[in-house]
Amino acid sequence: MSSSLDAFITRKHIAYFTMELAVRPEMHTYAGGLGILAGDTARSCADLGLPVVFVTLLSRAGYFKQVIDADGRQTEQPDWWDPERWCTPLNAMVAVDIERKPVWIRPWLYVHTCPHGHQIPILLLDTDLDQNGADDRTLTHNLYGGDEDYRLRQEIILGIGGIRILRALGFDLHTYHLNEGHAALLTLELLNRSRVAPEELIAGESPFDIAEVRASCVFTTHTPVEAGHDRFSYELFERLLPGFVDLDELKRLAGEDRLNMTRLALKLAGYVNGVARRHAETTEHMFPGYRIHAVTNGIHPGTWTHPAFAQLYTTHLPQWQHEPEILVRALQLPDDEIWRCHQSAKGDLIRQVKESAGIALDSEIPILGFARRMTGYKRPLLLFENLDRLIDVASRHPFQVVLAGKAHPQDADGKEAIRQVHALARQLRGRLNCVFLPDYDMQIAMTLVAGADVWLNTPLPPMEASGTSGMKAALNGVLNLSVLDGWWIEACVEGVTGWSIGQDGDGARQHATALYDQLDHTVLPLYSADPARWRWMMKQAIGNIAYYFNSQRMMRRYAAEAYLR
Repeated sequence: MSSSLDAFITRKHIAYFTMELAVRPEMHTYAGGLGILAGDTARSCADLGLPVVFVTLLSRAGYFKQVIDADGRQTEQPDWWDPERWCTPLNAMVAVDIERKPVWIRPWLYVHTCPHGHQIPILLLDTDLDQNGADDRTLTHNLYGGDEDYRLRQEIILGIGGIRILRALGFDLHTYHLNEGHAALLTLELLNRSRVAPEELIAGESPFDIAEVRASCVFTTHTPVEAGHDRFSYELFERLLPGFVDLDELKRLAGEDRLNMTRLALKLAGYVNGVARRHAETTEHMFPGYRIHAVTNGIHPGTWTHPAFAQLYTTHLPQWQHEPEILVRALQLPDDEIWRCHQSAKGDLIRQVKESAGIALDSEIPILGFARRMTGYKRPLLLFENLDRLIDVASRHPFQVVLAGKAHPQDADGKEAIRQVHALARQLRGRLNCVFLPDYDMQIAMTLVAGADVWLNTPLPPMEASGTSGMKAALNGVLNLSVLDGWWIEACVEGVTGWSIGQDGDGARQHATALYDQLDHTVLPLYSADPARWRWMMKQAIGNIAYYFNSQRMMRRYAAEAYLR
């Protein structure tokens, strides 16, 4: 065991469990927003010196490498990475019995060091060991891969295996933070350890100290989409973990029909939160009877600020990375400096598009950026709802569009949306430059959110839990044009920090019309006709959004309200 880990063991008392975690672009341990948020959480924990250890899966083959063929069809390939380049294997192993045979788990250690020296340990769980059979060795290879059986095995490794690893290493923990329901089985491990002695039981009482478990668990739920909550058959659970916990007790906690990981976490967490105010309200409607707090997501300032803007902030607003609330003074920044930094970021995006897609964008024409997981409720095709209107707008107010995003391998509709985007781009050629950047990842995101002029977001309300890409854009002075959902309800000051699309209750056609109207009558004319006002709005976006929607503020709230209960 490394001496650096020995130091962490005595100082880290909170464990953060997450299926995915975006540590750095070269480590393919994330799929999308959930993992990006977890990475920003880790970075801010280091910045603030919070006593947290992170636990995730190693995911050697990543989520997947996206390949787009000539017709715009997505195919998937393993996205392998080498753990030995970035992580240290620890001399510790634990076993979890799955189907009555031990599956051995070894952690790798990655240490994140923040600019002023604080460090955070990240443990990545690996089953690719000689002690395991061939099938078990692959259980930590593919992030969100395989069928229901594979997924439940992964969640056993994360939740039960993760907590056993921490104990084996000697961590003395008082709080377990579940980032989504994937790690909810750790609550069953805690239940088993809280078992009350038979002689102390009162007739009819549960043999478990549920209050003790609830006092130690924090649960952050992210998705308001019903399909996003993991459910497993009790037959499968009993086959993989026979006798692990009393089945009747489990059904009282996790649902009578199927093991619902979200309900299990809700029942056994003493503090539960959504990731935006609207999302907390939506979650309370989905799961009535539970108190859902609201801690709106934030993004890590030092990670998502373009180098040119970072230098500008450092020159005029020292300590902005540690105390991003000082960015409220962005209105004092010189207009020409703001524009110079933006042109630097835009130039980087234009070069990225040229290298990746072979298309030359015009630096004088505004760029709309859109990058999300490609799935139905994100509505990536809303911009193209009425091609005649879109072409008409572009003929009078030229603009360019850059899109990116992956569809889950089993999401046929999401894949079809990607194919349609490519077909539409070909159809619009010569009238509107529309580019799709393949294999969207953390590195592409950094370039795209900083280099666009306008950040477009078109979810179907109230399906957006929070969304953080627009926060990253605003940190770089990029203006948001978004449907009022998720975090944008809290941040939008019309015509000041950006613009809204439509109203609550609008359908797709109404939202599309509202989008075209905003582009045609407000956004694009302002860009070309009133550059002074545009730059003023850029500073308003930084001063009114970046100062608040950051992970420093988010983690201070978790520390005060969830960890120190």
